[in-house]
Amino acid sequence: MNQTAVQSSTKHPKGLWVLFGTEMWERFSYYGMRAIFILFLTKALFLSSKDGSNVYGSFTGLVYLTPLLGGYLCDKFLGNRRSIFIGGVLMAIGQFMMFLCGSMISNNTTADTVPPTALTLMWAGLTVLIIGNGFFKPNISTMVGQLYPKGDRKVDSAFTIFYMGINLGAFFSPLICGGLGDTGSIGDFKYGFLAACVGMIISIISFELLKNKYLMGPDG
Repeated sequence: MNQTAVQSSTKHPKGLWVLFGTEMWERFSYYGMRAIFILFLTKALFLSSKDGSNVYGSFTGLVYLTPLLGGYLCDKFLGNRRSIFIGGVLMAIGQFMMFLCGSMISNNTTADTVPPTALTLMWAGLTVLIIGNGFFKPNISTMVGQLYPKGDRKVDSAFTIFYMGINLGAFFSPLICGGLGDTGSIGDFKYGFLAACVGMIISIISFELLKNKYLMGPDG
């Protein structure tokens, strides 16, 4: 094997960086929303701490449950790429619903004047987010391993790089979404949700634009 071949064999495929960026922006969206969610429940929607914690806990629990169904539907019917696209679109819609929910809250809103439509939008947004995550989360992780031939030692380092993207998105999302949403004014929470929605849209667009060029298995 010549030197060029040896060097190329030690490099990660470019598709890994596509998945890195896609997952980074998705985690930005998810953790950014979570950073302000319970504050929104208690300060803007005026739920009690107990009720807010129950809603938050139920949401985060179901987010880790639905990937079982999403992975099954992917394997049997949809495939990785279609599942990731469907999940990403649903999550962007869910974040936008949370933005619309927050848009109905103003600084003059009180516990007695919270619009019923705002609560309806919140429940709808959370439901769509949970379903979307079920399609997105397990299938993008699977694609990382599919970029490499069986037995390739680079797979371990590939997942390390991939999870660095997760940590990067999780690190700066609370700073941005929290900075925009948790300003002390309950009317500003919507901007944090909007930033989370924009992050999810970037994730989807980057994936769709680059997937056919770079997301290829070892057999091409």
